[in-house]
Amino acid sequence: MIKERKRWTFFGLPFTFTTYTLDERKLIINSGLFTSVEDEILLYRVVDITLKRTLIQKLFHLGTLIVYAQDKTSSVLEIKNIKNSSQFRRLLSDQVESEKLRLRMRKGEIISDNYDDDFHDSNYDDSYDSF
Repeated sequence: MIKERKRWTFFGLPFTFTTYTLDERKLIINSGLFTSVEDEILLYRVVDITLKRTLIQKLFHLGTLIVYAQDKTSSVLEIKNIKNSSQFRRLLSDQVESEKLRLRMRKGEIISDNYDDDFHDSNYDDSYDSF
């Protein structure tokens, strides 16, 4: 859907090896040259989005998005020094809301970090699982 590159703060040049891709269901972060790392956050897990712009970033039309998510590996993600940061934030926010509506999640619904603890109840009888 939309793809942005991390840029140097000065002059806004894209001489980095990090890209951010937003599609209908997830945000994908690719980084690295010799060793590549690809991380993704499912959009329904996003809790909050903050746009931060320093004076230097404003001069070069850049911005940093801070994404807070209910994700074990990336609970706080900084999407640093991207062009069109306001547009990217709006698109990300819209996609998060549409994904939550698609999954019929309530606005205030919280996803537990301890999924295994919530699933296994102390009163649950494991003897029926042997079938």
